[in-house]
Amino acid sequence: MHAERKVHFPSERNYLPAHLTLFHHLPGAAIEAIGSRLRAACAGQPCFTLEVHDLWMMGRGVAYRLRSPALARLHAELAEVWRDWLTPQDRQLLRPHVTIQNKASAEQARALHDRLRSGFAPFEVQGTGLLLWHYRGGPWEPAAAYPFSDA
Repeated sequence: MHAERKVHFPSERNYLPAHLTLFHHLPGAAIEAIGSRLRAACAGQPCFTLEVHDLWMMGRGVAYRLRSPALARLHAELAEVWRDWLTPQDRQLLRPHVTIQNKASAEQARALHDRLRSGFAPFEVQGTGLLLWHYRGGPWEPAAAYPFSDA
């Protein structure tokens, strides 16, 4: 997915590797508490399988849709702990996906979607941990990595 993102995501906007976002906005002032909670959650979490089950035409981009009961449980547990911090966007039902193209023209997105759809077969990937990123007004900065217990 990362190789596809490098090819299809506009390079001037592509600051991050391919990723699945669990939360879009947590308070930067609470980064130590957030990190502590992620460390605890990941220490007891074995790696798990995510099924890449479909493609998503996003209007001006394309993403892979994923599903995993283990991911849904992990997200729900974290969302409960952080419920007072969550924005309306982050309170919504998680729709796991990995964006490989965004901010393209509708025609470019449709062409990529059609090309990928023609050869698409569901496949699996492994969840091996969580990454925490920090946004300070410029490109995202990596803050910490939290591997799962058996990664």
